[in-house]
Amino acid sequence: MSPPSATEVQSTEDTQVPTFTTALTVNGVPARRAKNPKISGGLAAAASSDMFKSPGHGKPKAKRWNHRLSEESKLRTASSLKGAAKFLKNPGMLSLGGGLPSSEYFPFENLSMKVPTPPHFSEKETKSSGLTFTAGKHDAAEEKSLYDIHIAFNYGQATGSAQLLRFVTEHTEIVHDPPYQDWQSCLTAGSTSALDMAYRMFTKRGDYILSEEYTFVTAVETASPMGVKCIGVKMDAEGLLPSSLDAILSNWNPSERGGAPKPFLLYTVPSGQNPTGATQSEQRRKDIYRCAQKHDLYILEDEPYYFLQMQPYTGAHAPDAPPPASHEEFLKNLVPSLLSMDVDGRVMRLDSFSKVIAPGSRVGWITASEQIVERFIRHQEVSTQNPSGFSQLALFKLLDETWGHDGYMDWLIWIRLEYTKRRDVLLAACEKFLPREVASWVPPAAGMFHWINIDWQKHPHASSKSILEIEDEIFLAAIDEGVLTSKGSWFRAEADAGEQLFFRTTFAAASEEALTEATERLGQALRSSFKLT
Repeated sequence: MSPPSATEVQSTEDTQVPTFTTALTVNGVPARRAKNPKISGGLAAAASSDMFKSPGHGKPKAKRWNHRLSEESKLRTASSLKGAAKFLKNPGMLSLGGGLPSSEYFPFENLSMKVPTPPHFSEKETKSSGLTFTAGKHDAAEEKSLYDIHIAFNYGQATGSAQLLRFVTEHTEIVHDPPYQDWQSCLTAGSTSALDMAYRMFTKRGDYILSEEYTFVTAVETASPMGVKCIGVKMDAEGLLPSSLDAILSNWNPSERGGAPKPFLLYTVPSGQNPTGATQSEQRRKDIYRCAQKHDLYILEDEPYYFLQMQPYTGAHAPDAPPPASHEEFLKNLVPSLLSMDVDGRVMRLDSFSKVIAPGSRVGWITASEQIVERFIRHQEVSTQNPSGFSQLALFKLLDETWGHDGYMDWLIWIRLEYTKRRDVLLAACEKFLPREVASWVPPAAGMFHWINIDWQKHPHASSKSILEIEDEIFLAAIDEGVLTSKGSWFRAEADAGEQLFFRTTFAAASEEALTEATERLGQALRSSFKLT
């Protein structure tokens, strides 16, 4: 059985997602590019998703969000120096203006990397049959490539390079096809940086943001120094509960929250949620979106694990899940994103290469309405400026010139199956080694994390120690056994202990043998702490 697949919306409510026949497909990319003007991607060249996406005829335009933007965001103006770079494309222009160093003083003549050739993606296959690409300093001028060291290693625009922006814009349209006209994408220096900027765009000191009751700890730690607090929304096996979200907002009383106004910013990780591993179903996402419409929320959809949606776990000795028969089947079986349902332009989606290519690339992208992306660019211009040129060049050579959209889809299918195998090994070990009388779990359907519920009230010290003291005792017992886990309390959205005790484990990096051994050690720690025989 596959995860819920995308279905067309037939209702006539204002949450209806219109269906358009111009949606881009993987196979349609070459024809699209052939019809578009030649990419203008020279030194510090300006770029916009409008250069690469469908015009969106018949789709509505996004709502305006002036009433939700912070004063800091409203006051940001365009960078004078970045703006002047547009004149560099004028024929015969000699520049004495911008401080762009001459590439003849870049101590790099070329950059070579060996990468897999689809569908032979394993490390062993790459060593034996991988392809080595080389990026030279002046490949663009010599018409060998659209992108080179001369361009990538210099200053660029806050949108990111036109060359890589084209790829992620096409990818976003293929996968999500946002149902309004004026959406755009913008490259980022990773989702953590993007989240920091988004908070500054939408919040002020004293505000609250909404998130799952257990959430990505960095999301809380990023907000805290800004004077912004998180309020946790109750969860179940599918993640954030719309009923809890609605109850919090419907009953908001500023006097009980130090005068804080009713929150309007929702941060959520819908697929393979960190730390719980929960994945929102299609209906759950629709219900969350309708609640956002009811209360005029703006949603930050953080989706690093979106393509790591897995087949359900069926047991320790079940055969491996087969790969999808086609790219179309793969995409159809992904739970539709909030972005794909966003008729209002009330979603900023945060995408990243960190979990599907490499976290050290520090490259991701956001997708939102033109108004929101423009405000985001104004912030990025004077902070990170743009993602690393080294990373952008390497990703362009890999994704655009070597793999193409076909090869990237093949890679996403392969890596999803690889993580599914790792998950299954960990779950089989949990079934074998963890004491079920005190440990329980829901098999994760996406992501990299496994969330284990510990019945702390059965602990021999439950009457004399607090839940946090018992959590610490179990944590240290695991350390003594030689296994490191993450305390569930570290991920609380609010600064309280909660009523349940959890530990987060991950199947992302350890070998299959290490996963099994580590789980056995965790089981020993639990038995020792609970005095089980």
